[in-house]
Amino acid sequence: MDRKRVVVTGASSGIGRATAKLFSTHGWDVVAVARRADRLAQLAAETGCQTFVADVTDQASVDALGKYLAETGPVHALVNNAGGAFGVSSVEAADPAEWQKMYDVNVLGVQRVTAKLLPLLRKGALAVGHADIMTVTSTAGLVPYEGGGGYNAAKFAAHAVMGVLRLELAGEPIRVLEIAPGMVKTDEFTLNRLAGDRQKADAVYEGVEPLVAEDIAEAIVHAIELPGHVNLDLIAIRPVAQAANHKVIRGPLRVKE
Repeated sequence: MDRKRVVVTGASSGIGRATAKLFSTHGWDVVAVARRADRLAQLAAETGCQTFVADVTDQASVDALGKYLAETGPVHALVNNAGGAFGVSSVEAADPAEWQKMYDVNVLGVQRVTAKLLPLLRKGALAVGHADIMTVTSTAGLVPYEGGGGYNAAKFAAHAVMGVLRLELAGEPIRVLEIAPGMVKTDEFTLNRLAGDRQKADAVYEGVEPLVAEDIAEAIVHAIELPGHVNLDLIAIRPVAQAANHKVIRGPLRVKE
């Protein structure tokens, strides 16, 4: 049996990049998918992974990805990581275009890729006993917060899609897993959300030891490498300093005397 193959979307930076790198070190064949060819080329040079340039918000692009994968072997795991947040406006002041952009990548992108790869995942399951669909959502998809309307809505929807998919695939040896990170500091997520304002982006993490992309990658790889009968339906993962989306302790953590 050849090595297992995993497809990771949004692999050009952040959690996706860290996940692709970790799977590579664990001996998986990795297909890293993203829009930015230059970033993918750097990742391939570092890890030896395969890459495919695709935009999950474009059906023709996802169709091309599916065709490439079908021609090159089965798929044993999919990590739906491509996503993003744009803006922190109130519901009243929000730009609907930003909400549309978030829905397109966080929800419709997940549906497009999952639907296209399911036949290949079934082939992978026949070969090794099971296959995996892991989707990266957010704690923003579990608890709403002020200024999060569009992102909350998109991630709540992605969370719901995973719940429905788990029911629809019941009886098949295909695990549907979800990881919902809280505060994670990456190079681009908050910067993109705040329209490139570096000062505001840095302030989000001031006085806090947040999670980093590698922490989430560790959890993703661990969940997928568990025995095939074990399904981590939902992993909510936060830094210790973040008790809830709206409660973050800034400064040193101390034991009460």
